[in-house]
Amino acid sequence: MHQRALSRRERALGPQHPNVAWSLSSLAALYREQGRYAEAEPAAVRSLAIRERVLGPDHNHVANSLHNLGLLCRDQGRFAEARPLLERCLAIREAALENDHPDTVAVRTALEELA
Repeated sequence: MHQRALSRRERALGPQHPNVAWSLSSLAALYREQGRYAEAEPAAVRSLAIRERVLGPDHNHVANSLHNLGLLCRDQGRFAEARPLLERCLAIREAALENDHPDTVAVRTALEELA
């Protein structure tokens, strides 16, 4: 279903549209949850690249992509790669959201798990 939505959005909106990034992010999260890391990573990286380019480096959707990619690295034991992604995500979320917002807390929790 996610792959089909991605294909449709790419055809209709073009490969650099924010909605394409959303589909890529959802697909990456699904693959990560299934342990399909080799398939998840390219989708997560591409989602992040589109969002940074289109929305700017400090947008909350960029934080979502950073979070997904950070969790992917963490799940694979790549803690040195996960930490800066999650730290950047936390900085964006702390600037945009309350400290006790669930999205902010989730990133803090992920960072604590790396310690």
